[in-house]
Amino acid sequence: MYRNFLAADAGMLFVFQQEGEYPFWMKNTKIPLDMIWINKDREVVFVAKNVRPCEADSCFNIMPDGDALYVLEINAGLADNIGIKQGDRFDFEI
Repeated sequence: MYRNFLAADAGMLFVFQQEGEYPFWMKNTKIPLDMIWINKDREVVFVAKNVRPCEADSCFNIMPDGDALYVLEINAGLADNIGIKQGDRFDFEI
């Protein structure tokens, strides 16, 4: 929230204590983002592309299609540029 810029090679990874359905919203977010929900097996379960900032008092929730343990936010358009899609697997350490 409140970021004016996200470096091209950066992202924000949200890590939850247990797998579940985690909706996100764009209130107080200043840049468009791609959001990637990833399950405990590191498989992409949902991708929301080019989600625009919300300037209203009440913003809509982006609901994933499946349970996730992680949500990765990256610059809008990057998911398409590198071909991220549902069913892909990530390899990372926390």
